[in-house]
Amino acid sequence: MIGNFSDVKSTTASATVSVLLVASECFPLVKTGGLADVVGALPGALAPLGVDARVLMPAYRGVRQQLAGVRTVASIGDLFGGKGALLQGTTPSGVRILLVDAPHLFDRDGGPYLSPDGHDWPDNHLRFGALSRVAAEIALGRLGTWRPDVLHLHDWQAALAAAYLHFETSGAIPPPSLLTIHNLAFQGLFPPDTSAALQLPPTAVDVDALEYWGRLSFLKAGVQWCDRISTVSPTYAREILGPDEGMGFDGLLRARAHQLSGIVNGIDTDVWDPATDVHLVTNYSARRLAPRARNTAALQRELGLDVRSDAPVFGVVSRLTSQKGLDLLLEALHAIVDGGAQLAVLGSGDRALESAYRRAAADHPGQVAVVIGFDEALSHRIQAGAAAMVVPSRFEPCGLTQLYALRYGAIPVVARVGGLADTVVDANEAAVADGVATGVQFAPVDTPSLADAITRTIALYRQPDVWRQLQRRAMTRDVGWGTAAARYFSLYEQLLTDAPR
Repeated sequence: MIGNFSDVKSTTASATVSVLLVASECFPLVKTGGLADVVGALPGALAPLGVDARVLMPAYRGVRQQLAGVRTVASIGDLFGGKGALLQGTTPSGVRILLVDAPHLFDRDGGPYLSPDGHDWPDNHLRFGALSRVAAEIALGRLGTWRPDVLHLHDWQAALAAAYLHFETSGAIPPPSLLTIHNLAFQGLFPPDTSAALQLPPTAVDVDALEYWGRLSFLKAGVQWCDRISTVSPTYAREILGPDEGMGFDGLLRARAHQLSGIVNGIDTDVWDPATDVHLVTNYSARRLAPRARNTAALQRELGLDVRSDAPVFGVVSRLTSQKGLDLLLEALHAIVDGGAQLAVLGSGDRALESAYRRAAADHPGQVAVVIGFDEALSHRIQAGAAAMVVPSRFEPCGLTQLYALRYGAIPVVARVGGLADTVVDANEAAVADGVATGVQFAPVDTPSLADAITRTIALYRQPDVWRQLQRRAMTRDVGWGTAAARYFSLYEQLLTDAPR
């Protein structure tokens, strides 16, 4: 049985718990995906509950300059080939950030994980090994004067901290730990001989430790040794217990099912608010929907689509990968084109998919527009101008795109998997009649089902009263961090209650 939160307590700001969130990215400092949004928003959401949450992340080039009040907390001697330091600063929103300042590992052009040529950095094992090593040292009270009550690790880039704590020989008692898996497909796999460079003992490369099909897995450290495990939706927590979505970890996860919970992500409703969003041509709300049409017309002009109010725009803001089902959308494109609708795509990823979407735009001028890359402001304008947002993922731990879509009145069209199934209510006849529908779900995740969902959405769009009802219901859904923060707080309390004294 997967852990649940039926015992979530009512909490107040009088509680005092300190938590170190460890992650490879944090909005607004650096972002490649939803992980950054979660890590950037969670500390602020936990603060009203009395939680002192700080974020530990790498000092990538340019990050330090975005923080206020930066100071050195501690010096670090040799950190996998060079000297380092622990810095502290504050984001514009008041989140306290701890930086692993190791120029030989992080001060370089390129992305957090990829070099400018698009390949993984060859020393990623050392880069995120350093992040994990420093996290373990802070958890043990060896760096600076602040020591957290709870260590909260995010994804494979931070998970090796659990190994360093597991193999600790000083006798020091580490704080209880939580691993949040944002996407089980990313496992931090490296050759087994990297264990020596990471200063791990030979016993670390064992099937009962970090060995994973002949390789060393950072993620397995967290799955194996963290006191609790969470993932980002209840449905995904159930899915990863089976072989289809378990990615080879299903056996280990089943053994730890009682320590596994699913908590649906929230979004920052201050950053994502159509009533105040500075990126939009005009602001609007659930009570004042009419101005939204001006955002649609402006988006159509910006992207070179025909400016037509009778043509619903289907939006996509995503990595262009098969996991996200974007190959299926290409195969179902006829449903959009033949239905008199339009498609606006913003994203990057698989080079073959990028080329295929460019060809689709060339083949259907005025109906299909594609922008390869990422543009935060444009992503907001697509949410505000699209009639619907398409998320046809083959698997989706949580997904944030559909939460933004709900907030902006862009009806989500989603595969019935993971967090998409947990956050969108299908507009079937009964749900529409009862006024609870918020989007369109489809299953199985294949081209005919997606094409049918698109056709259903176009039919709903052509019923203005029904469509406005869907939009208003979607926009009034609670997609903020309040509920999720309370559940994380409950997890922290459980960890502290169960921790050895």
